[in-house]
Amino acid sequence: MSKNVTQKQFHRFLALVSLGVAVLLLAGSGLLAMGMQFADTQVNNQLVQEKISFAAADSPAMTAKEFPTLQQYGGQAVDNGVKAKAYADDYIWVHMMATSGGKTYAEASNASRANPTDAKLAAVKSTLFQGDMLRSSLLTAYAFSVLGTIAGYAAIACLVGAALFLLGSLLCFTKAARA
Repeated sequence: MSKNVTQKQFHRFLALVSLGVAVLLLAGSGLLAMGMQFADTQVNNQLVQEKISFAAADSPAMTAKEFPTLQQYGGQAVDNGVKAKAYADDYIWVHMMATSGGKTYAEASNASRANPTDAKLAAVKSTLFQGDMLRSSLLTAYAFSVLGTIAGYAAIACLVGAALFLLGSLLCFTKAARA
């Protein structure tokens, strides 16, 4: 009889631990889902306020030859992280490199400091700085959207884990009742 009581206590203990883990995973899943929703909402709201849009596909401002990866977004608003990254990397960056002859802001800035009276170089430096700042903002929006996506997947994983631990808890309670 002592053996049955020990098994019963052990299975109840496992059931309670599994139940506790399930509750923690459910809470984690909820928090992660809230994080995903927050990131998605914030990224969308901030981008929509900026009113950035892709030019129409195959328009003179966005030809298929010059911007092949952006044709799918033609005429659309930049309203999510993926579009923000595309706009930053495949539109702004292309214009920055065309404006500067392939020089980055750091390179143009160094050249401008070496030639402080060169107005054209100062203008290129200023244009590149503005482009870098806009790209930085858009790429930050993209980064937060990726974090939101990861939080969403983690929420699903926690939910699945909670279900498994809940099932394990029920099995342990059943086994304890039979012992």
